[in-house]
Amino acid sequence: FISDTVFFRDGVRRIDFILSYLDDKDGEKKQERRREFEANLRKAGLELETEDKSDSDDLKTYFLKIHAPWEVLATYADVLKIKVPFKESDIPHGQDVPLEWLSRPFRLPEKVMRPQPDYFTSPFDKDKIDFFLIKNQDTFFPPSTRNRIVYYILSRCPYYKEDRKETDKKGIKRLLNNGTYTSAFPLHDCRYWERNTNEQCESERYHLYKNWARFLCFYKEQPLNLIRKYYGEKIGIYFAWLGFYTEMLFFAAVMGVICFTYGVLSYDDNLTSKEICDPSIGGSIVMCPLCDKKCSYWKLNSTCLSSWQSHLFDNEGTVFFAMFMGIWVTLFLEFWKRRQAQLEYEWDLVDFEEEQQQLQIRPEFETRCTDQRLNRITQEMEPYLPLPKKCGRFCLSGVTVLFWMLLIVACITGVIVYRLAVYAAFASIMKDSPTKKIHLVGSLITPQLATSVTASFINFVIIMILNFFYERVAIWITDMEIPKTHLEYENKLTMKMFLFQFVNYYSSCFYVAFFKGKFVGYPGNYTYMFGKYSRLRNEECDPGGCLIELTTQLVIVMTGKQVCGNIQEALLNWWCSRKARKNQYSRWEQDHDLQNFSQLGLFYEYLEMVIQFGFITLFVASFPLAPLLALCNNILEVRVDAWKFTTQFRRPVAAKAHNIGAWQEILNVVAILSVVTNAFIMAFTSDMIPRLVYLYAYHPGSEATMSGYINNSLSVYDISQIPLLSTPEEGAIPVWYRDYRYPPGHQREYSHTMQFWHILAAKLAFIIIMEHVVFVVKFFVAWLIPDVPSEVKARIKRERYLIQEYLHNYEVEKLKIQLSQSFIIEAKPEVCTATDKHDVLSECL
Repeated sequence: FISDTVFFRDGVRRIDFILSYLDDKDGEKKQERRREFEANLRKAGLELETEDKSDSDDLKTYFLKIHAPWEVLATYADVLKIKVPFKESDIPHGQDVPLEWLSRPFRLPEKVMRPQPDYFTSPFDKDKIDFFLIKNQDTFFPPSTRNRIVYYILSRCPYYKEDRKETDKKGIKRLLNNGTYTSAFPLHDCRYWERNTNEQCESERYHLYKNWARFLCFYKEQPLNLIRKYYGEKIGIYFAWLGFYTEMLFFAAVMGVICFTYGVLSYDDNLTSKEICDPSIGGSIVMCPLCDKKCSYWKLNSTCLSSWQSHLFDNEGTVFFAMFMGIWVTLFLEFWKRRQAQLEYEWDLVDFEEEQQQLQIRPEFETRCTDQRLNRITQEMEPYLPLPKKCGRFCLSGVTVLFWMLLIVACITGVIVYRLAVYAAFASIMKDSPTKKIHLVGSLITPQLATSVTASFINFVIIMILNFFYERVAIWITDMEIPKTHLEYENKLTMKMFLFQFVNYYSSCFYVAFFKGKFVGYPGNYTYMFGKYSRLRNEECDPGGCLIELTTQLVIVMTGKQVCGNIQEALLNWWCSRKARKNQYSRWEQDHDLQNFSQLGLFYEYLEMVIQFGFITLFVASFPLAPLLALCNNILEVRVDAWKFTTQFRRPVAAKAHNIGAWQEILNVVAILSVVTNAFIMAFTSDMIPRLVYLYAYHPGSEATMSGYINNSLSVYDISQIPLLSTPEEGAIPVWYRDYRYPPGHQREYSHTMQFWHILAAKLAFIIIMEHVVFVVKFFVAWLIPDVPSEVKARIKRERYLIQEYLHNYEVEKLKIQLSQSFIIEAKPEVCTATDKHDVLSECL
């Protein structure tokens, strides 16, 4: 017998929550807790029904079904001030947009986009039931509201006897932690691949899967109202933000493609690369060895390929793209605030206060804090953490976070040492000719490229390993701090995880962008990483600059993270939940076999996207195609997340949230930092400023061209002056190196030329100008665009006005009925029926 119902055995009472437990042999204490807990639930008005273990698939699990009758729902809706409809909205959705037919292929059916009409809402009041639009008490509160109310009761219900008054023993979370119950979850309303046969069930899960969670719907809009109705506002706001972020990425991706296309189209006009590749110019320039002793001399034209590749990203268009992205970030954040304000109104989140569940004391806090003090508000004793203990835990937590950050720096240093040590090996292998020993790749590989790519892959592996361990360390140290509330716990974990992820994912990119090639020295006076006797010279950049290496690093880390993340999300979740599809058994057992959606489930989803946001903003000047990669990933990410929620996870308890929380401030900080990083990348990592200075100030001729730039950007050195330990095995010949220094024999031999100081001044001026221009535009745009649309402000004011007017009319009509009853001479049990009374009151509405 297959029972896919979501009702009690009588087929009338709907199941609002499921608790499961095992029949342990040594479970007398657990049985007593369950007995007291369930008795208190019945006293609270909930109705319970148990499914025996003999009816379960594994013959070991009991299932307790919970139903909240109308009186309980009405009481707690009043307590929680849940907003419910009192009148259908008379405000039109908006006027038709010209060329709206162009968007029709991307739209979903109206019944999916708007599963219920728009209403004016007001906080529920049990004493004014006639004021609200209650057509059917069984369906007035949607299932998401019902499970939220039941979970509120479960989280506060005690499991001690009345005569003992052990106030710390209460709440389903503690019972889950101590193993009294194995799971607690609301039910999905049907199987995701077919409708529920019961007409009273709306089969919203099926509609979500059909219109949202399948990848074939990737080009369709998201049914946000249905998501909100089924999962609650907290999950709805996440998908609204993710969808909006993906939409805005489209404009950044288009500009990035245009910038990249400009680099491709100007490919043949790149005189710098032509000079490097020219046998008579680049082929005649012998460059200094890139490491001591083992490395040989090399000709400049050996970097021909990397110079052409660098031009694709390091060109004039990249400057404008970097400035555009600084403004794009502001537009994204400002328009998201407006979209968020619109959702707050549509989803009844105006004047929203954090839910009491979020502000409720965590069970772990109550258990581990043995000290108690008087609460001035409740006048009851409550657990607290003394200040000395709190400071000690915070210090230990801070030291642990600092240790892990230093560990990341040590790993990055290890990768740098790998670059320096392995470069000599690659150089000795390839010094004769790339094609003699590496037949497969031929001339496409150089020592610099081989070192950069392998080091990037090693760095990515280290990042993933550190991330795996630190994730557990961050949870452990946050637990050790014993935050009092769930909101405090989530905020602390958010800051720890983001701080670590920031250093973990971005440190290698920061090294390549701002440190590599900047502290090299010059032949005869090189700077060494661990002192002169370590023989490990600081890394140099290619003659075309370090930008192509930053691009390589960014592509490998960003793409690798996204690919690994999607594989983990899709395959791992499918493997863990495969049993739920194979076995056809009761609705509660099917959901029981799904994965539990933890309280931090959305935390990891936000973290993944915010790290990606950092990649496409902090270093976008080095890789204009980064927004395009992010866009492609997010189109897939939306559907993968939708698929997980719809098919792989138990139904989460509905929760309210009116914004994305602490992530909004993190995005603001990243947005401001991105302007600075991109300005420095264009100034110090890109070769753009030295080329422009040469073009307009140092070109020897009347016509401004880049001809002769390569010779101008190199300096000559007498190799006979180099120390014996650093002398190459080939002997001493005149060589060139990349810098602006006076030649040997000059009175200021090997000192910086005036051109070097002009270039440095131009770089600093560019940073100041770019930052000020972008920041002025950013702040002007932020000031110009109001956070709340004027239409939403008008609707909010109108709704408040209507609520006051209708409540006034309601109270006046109610008073008239009461006064008329007092003048009736004949005694009657009721003046009018409840239905007549509602009709009279509705006339004034």
